[in-house]
Amino acid sequence: MKILVVSDTHRRDDSLRMVIEKYKPLDMLIHLGDAEGSEMFIADWVNPGCRMEMVLGNNDFFSMLDKEREIVLGRHRVLLTHGHYYGVSIGPEGLADEARSRGCDIAMFGHTHKPYSNTVSGVLLLNPGSLSYPRQEGRLPAYMLVNVDESGELTYKQMYL
Repeated sequence: MKILVVSDTHRRDDSLRMVIEKYKPLDMLIHLGDAEGSEMFIADWVNPGCRMEMVLGNNDFFSMLDKEREIVLGRHRVLLTHGHYYGVSIGPEGLADEARSRGCDIAMFGHTHKPYSNTVSGVLLLNPGSLSYPRQEGRLPAYMLVNVDESGELTYKQMYL
């Protein structure tokens, strides 16, 4: 299963559209918030049959997206959130605690505009960074590719434009 994970595109969609085209066909696209209205169009950009999982970001003022979602990827239970409700700009510990309390072993988040991957309190935390307004050193637009193999194991790769 090939999954594209993005966040914080803030309606500047050229890079998102380019990355979608590069990796099509996708089995799933996960958007971790701050699409700012583009969520209405993203389904038209992916291939038919691509499962869409999107959550609300702190700048998605008029969106009807869910605040967060819990999904199953292979053998893993995954919490999807933008992250601002858990203070991820200060540190990931609150999000790790919340994910663990829900029985999730992975949490994916955005908000910081910085790529991140680390295991905290037994929870794998993944942030793809931002395709539109990156804030990490070097400021390269960023996203993640996730693969779930036939045995249900999940692997991920941080990618940059």
